[in-house]
Amino acid sequence: MKLGINGLGRIGKLSIWDHVARKHFSAIVANIGREVGTGLEDLAGSLERDSTYGSLAYYLHGHKGGRVIENLNDADGTMTINGMPVKILRETRNPKEIKWKENDIQLVVDTTGVFTDPTAEPDAGRGALRGHLYAGAVKTILTAPFKIKTKGASMPDDAVTMVKGINDDDYDSSRHCLISAASCTTTCLSYMIKPLMNHFGVENFMSASMITVHAATGSQQVLDRLPATNATDLRKNRSILNNIILTTTGAAKALGLVIPEMKDVGFITESIRVPTSTGSLVILILNLQDDKDNPSDRDVINSIYKKFAESKPYLVYSEKQNVSSDIIGSPFAATVIESTETQVRTSSVNGTDTPVTQAVIYGWYDNELGSYTNMLGERIISVAEKM
Repeated sequence: MKLGINGLGRIGKLSIWDHVARKHFSAIVANIGREVGTGLEDLAGSLERDSTYGSLAYYLHGHKGGRVIENLNDADGTMTINGMPVKILRETRNPKEIKWKENDIQLVVDTTGVFTDPTAEPDAGRGALRGHLYAGAVKTILTAPFKIKTKGASMPDDAVTMVKGINDDDYDSSRHCLISAASCTTTCLSYMIKPLMNHFGVENFMSASMITVHAATGSQQVLDRLPATNATDLRKNRSILNNIILTTTGAAKALGLVIPEMKDVGFITESIRVPTSTGSLVILILNLQDDKDNPSDRDVINSIYKKFAESKPYLVYSEKQNVSSDIIGSPFAATVIESTETQVRTSSVNGTDTPVTQAVIYGWYDNELGSYTNMLGERIISVAEKM
């Protein structure tokens, strides 16, 4: 099977890195819908070097390095990367017009962040996620949360949101053809919530809040600029090089699609963007109705995560004192629990004997390659194996 990738932004580019390393697919066809620089050589140069993760050669082969992109044919848009055939399509950005069928592509990963509405028809506006199906794909994976634009519209029966290792059983290969891989923050948050929910029961969650201290993204500006017409979040137009910027996150809404039990819990989510290229942190605060005879302490909370990490490969329990750069590139780590900073306090409610435990837990995640793209790669392969 070949893999189709739409878009070569941060996640699209790093997905190529991921899959030329895995070699699960026989070839990759990537659509960008335009020319890059003066030709294919410039695109290859962009693919093989990265300001955050270094060179593709070092990523694949360590200190041995060496050129890994070869056999460039500008006319055909073809090259080989680490021995894998890769073809670049440069004709159109509208999903329904991309030549997936002509290139024998059945599975497409849309990394553009533009086409997120699972209800939109293929001919809507500049295009729609369903356009990939119209163009020949059988399954389409979105590297972002679904966003339904029509007020009151419900999620289509053929669409599902998933986090690898959390709600895999929700996927029905005979029915679901649009699959959201949620977001990097939702992925991290899922692995922080699930162990505690399994232990305490969601009925004992009194309230929850989350703050993600998040690295910069492509939606922000290097230097201050005027907001676009009708823009409402004016802070994203301020320089990410010089500012800590308050913004929003849809992690709570997406979490409700992955872990439906959390829909009934009052959940507040906020995001703070900071001037780093990757490496982010979720600060989770939970108020729990606890066992009055044996309320939880810091050791109990940490032991829950430690035990969960022993059975789930995507959760890492750390007893080190980490900083954000320590988890950059950390493979398959949806979350790295910073156990040294877990805080727990138990008190009674209005003088009664009902204890309420407040827990503060810190979880690191590499929002680009280490956490999200690696987890996405696992999801892509699991979908492909059931096609």
